[in-house]
Amino acid sequence: MEENQFLSGFVAVVGRPNVGKSTLINYIVRQKVSIVSDKAQTTRNRILCIYTDAAGQIVFLDTPGIHKPKHKLGEYMDAAAYQSLRDIDAVLFLVAGNEKKGPGDLFVAEKLNACKVPVFLLINKVDLLTKAEILQKITEYRSVYPFAGIIPVSARTGDNVATVMGELKKILPPGPQYFPEDMVTDQPERVLAAEIIREKLLLSLREEIPHAIAVYVDEMKKREKNKVYIRATVYVERNSQKRIVIGKNGSVLKEVGQAARQEIENLLGSSVFLDIWVKIKADWRNKASALREFGYHEE
Repeated sequence: MEENQFLSGFVAVVGRPNVGKSTLINYIVRQKVSIVSDKAQTTRNRILCIYTDAAGQIVFLDTPGIHKPKHKLGEYMDAAAYQSLRDIDAVLFLVAGNEKKGPGDLFVAEKLNACKVPVFLLINKVDLLTKAEILQKITEYRSVYPFAGIIPVSARTGDNVATVMGELKKILPPGPQYFPEDMVTDQPERVLAAEIIREKLLLSLREEIPHAIAVYVDEMKKREKNKVYIRATVYVERNSQKRIVIGKNGSVLKEVGQAARQEIENLLGSSVFLDIWVKIKADWRNKASALREFGYHEE
């Protein structure tokens, strides 16, 4: 490779649900492009997240957590994750260092057997572990897969993330700059706005209802005095869920709306009027037409 040659490539970020994939991506690109919560299966779509510096460009594919699906939405999410393992240059496989190695981690590792590219194991959340515990985790995973490297990291604090980037740059090929240097995601603003609203709902609600929630931005346009009007619909599957989302006297929806509006204003750089409605679409997670309507469909 010639000195100072521009490097570029695609890296899939995989793991079982809720191990910190989106947190890691957000840290790398220094901007929030994937929503984060403590709920499993928070990420539903495959999202391109783009890191660019003078040496090269790495396109990360933030994927839904690989799991055994229970409904059509789950099947779509798994398909999106597996699709990300095609035509890539490397894989980052995240596991939660503060949790026991379980069937879910081994299930993901098994799916990686078909990969013909370097796979790096990232043991995440090491800020919660002692050095002895980190060494034990490394030993536990050595026999799971022929990893190109095992790197303890903290996606939350950024510990060893620079090491991960350095390892990726060692194996990436010379290539073009696929995206403008100021672009950090392929997601349209209206999709990001919908995801921000869904994140605030996930953070606010503690019942099982979050998995039954979809958010769709019906309208997004500039109005007078540089204010952006956004009309969004929150879809649930049952009337009891609708009552929970709205809250007593509209308290939950008001809290969610305020938090979402502030973050969307930061995203857009302008004032926002956010108009949120809640509607029932029975059993939408098992209806192909509803999944397509909400943007959950295979390419």
